[in-house]
Amino acid sequence: MQRFQLESIKKDLEKKMVFLVGPRQSGKTWLAKEIAKLFRSSIYLNYDSLDDKKIIDEQAWNPETELIIFDELHKKTDWKNYIKGVFDTKNEKTKILVTGSARLDIYDHIGDSLAGRYFRHRLLPFSLSEVSKVSEADYELNHFLERGGFPEPFLATDSIDAERWRQQYINSLIAIDVFSIEQIQNLNAFRLLFEMLRKRVGSPISFNSLAEDLQVSSNTVKKYIELLEALFIVFRVVPFSKNIARSLLKEPKIYFFDTALVELDAGARFENFVAISLLKSIYAENDYLAKEKKLQYIRTKDCAEVDFAITEKDKLELMIEVKLSDKKPARALMNFQKKYNYKALQLVQNLNKPRFDSGIDIQPGKAYLKSLFL
Repeated sequence: MQRFQLESIKKDLEKKMVFLVGPRQSGKTWLAKEIAKLFRSSIYLNYDSLDDKKIIDEQAWNPETELIIFDELHKKTDWKNYIKGVFDTKNEKTKILVTGSARLDIYDHIGDSLAGRYFRHRLLPFSLSEVSKVSEADYELNHFLERGGFPEPFLATDSIDAERWRQQYINSLIAIDVFSIEQIQNLNAFRLLFEMLRKRVGSPISFNSLAEDLQVSSNTVKKYIELLEALFIVFRVVPFSKNIARSLLKEPKIYFFDTALVELDAGARFENFVAISLLKSIYAENDYLAKEKKLQYIRTKDCAEVDFAITEKDKLELMIEVKLSDKKPARALMNFQKKYNYKALQLVQNLNKPRFDSGIDIQPGKAYLKSLFL
């Protein structure tokens, strides 16, 4: 299945370097090689390969090459200055595409050395919106909830193959990828934290509480979660507080890039899928339309909560509550809408027709998610 971002990346390569980042096995290498087919000459270099590493270190490619693809280059010491030098001295017709499975902005702050030299593209798992743009197949919402959006399990012929992929994927992430960033002293605690987060999706996370359960320091828990974020395994959604009275400022909620990893009930899995779908769309709007949007949530000290808040430049644009079957507007959503007059939406998984009730737009989950930007 084609990826919607291919043409945007091709256009950006004509102007600057492109950094293509996203989770392991989200399709970055496949997409990079599809883009390579659009050029007369190209070379794919993976820093994990010893042969490729030598070519990279010696810059031993044909200077007339039209497209150079660097994969996992962030593992090279001083990679920023290296790629800056390559970009600044390359043949004018040569394009550079850098891919990686770690979030470069967290793993190693890009900083000023590359300012103005690259466009960032974030490749996340398939969403309802993207699939509707690149495929004629009409996948059911449950297919995304059961398989997740990663290409291999999503397109697998049966659920057993999908689950076999997921087991191997988890083991590879924890046994190999984590150690490519930082040595973990207590691997058992790290694994246990990973499993605990799978059961706490959608709930505010207390670092102190997790630390007590794991018998490690809260700073260790924070570091472990940052590692999971850096590898695109989880992402955090933080509270929106501006103009919301008595709002909490600290506790984030944690969601998984792979919805099928969620081990709670069906409601939590649907909420996770909504979260990753909204995040993917927000990332795309920020990357391609120069927006400054964020995905947040609302929660006050008296525990009134709305699942998600889409903000731009610290202004709340839309509140979203997620439900499995409840067609009645959520009380907190109605109260916030009446008090602050923010636009409010309730997404219901098991709903056939949209409706409007008490100032709340109530939409079928599949139809709304399919309509997102990406």
